[in-house]
Amino acid sequence: MNKYFRANASMVYIMTNNEVMNQIIAFYRDTNGILAFAGSYPTHGRGTGTKEVSTATANDGVDPLTSQGALTLCRDGRFLLAVNAGNHTISSFMITDSGIPVLMDVRPSGGAQPNSVDVFGNLVYVANVGNAENNYSSNITGFHINNNGHLTPIPGSTHSLSTFNAQPAQVLFTRDGSNILVSELTSNHLSVFHVNQNGTVTEPIVNNSYGQGPLGAYFLSTGILLVTEADSNALSSYSMSNDRVLHVISGSVPNGYKTACWVATTRDERFAYVTNTLSGTISTYRIDPNGALSVERHITSTAPGTSPGLPMDVGVSKDGRHFYTLNGNQGTVSVFKIQDDGSLARLQVAAWINFPYFGSQGLAVL
Repeated sequence: MNKYFRANASMVYIMTNNEVMNQIIAFYRDTNGILAFAGSYPTHGRGTGTKEVSTATANDGVDPLTSQGALTLCRDGRFLLAVNAGNHTISSFMITDSGIPVLMDVRPSGGAQPNSVDVFGNLVYVANVGNAENNYSSNITGFHINNNGHLTPIPGSTHSLSTFNAQPAQVLFTRDGSNILVSELTSNHLSVFHVNQNGTVTEPIVNNSYGQGPLGAYFLSTGILLVTEADSNALSSYSMSNDRVLHVISGSVPNGYKTACWVATTRDERFAYVTNTLSGTISTYRIDPNGALSVERHITSTAPGTSPGLPMDVGVSKDGRHFYTLNGNQGTVSVFKIQDDGSLARLQVAAWINFPYFGSQGLAVL
């Protein structure tokens, strides 16, 4: 086992996306879920600040990368991967025994403006939005990651999406790592790539999203797929057949709020939490065993009467007891206790600086 790795570390990480030097902000997480600032750690790459990666979304300083998975932990918690959209790189960190991230490598992302990254075993894939210089030519690109956290580009792994300028919102491995899903915000497609043994991918099967603006995605252990729809303000569920074709179970279930963007589930997968960013709320959906969805309740990200937080990236602790969301207009993290009925009880709004910080994106829970 690598000397840095400790499976029992309890942390929450967010990313500043700062345009001068991108940083990882680490919080210690105690047994009650409460966060305490641990430190800031440079990625040695640049973010975009409040600048949007695309002209397709409003340049309001919130959600500049328009993605889920800008900051991602590998499944065993050994590595933390971050995108640096400002200088087209990705950074890999090893997690120390105290939960502190140690930078191990920085590599070109294989395209322009990376905004989402995922890892399965020794395989890493990143989604690149593209930029004005290359006519927003989007792609996904693969890397191998070794036991020391060093990244090696995989020859022939770069692949375009459903259209040359489809804007990726998330790159996500299936639970068994055999396929990769890319949600495409502007084309309203869900592209599914098969992963070859050498780490490259095949041509995608291009599925139509049921609703408009597919953004965040999450695979249940059963293989059922959940996808948020930022323009339809809704959540959809799908099953996927062996030929990578998606079949709608519940199509565009609205929650009554604006911009449903990020999604995570309880540990038992009975409930899903969706952040409605521009409304400042989190919606709880019930997930039936067959994948059918229904809306249960809502809660504001920050307490009524305080400065409203606009919730973005989300995560659930491994013990299933706590839910976390990044408030993109504050740079803060809202902490909730997950009740037995799936409802959320607000515990804390944790900050790492004393003034609102715009432009941050990405959250990962260890």
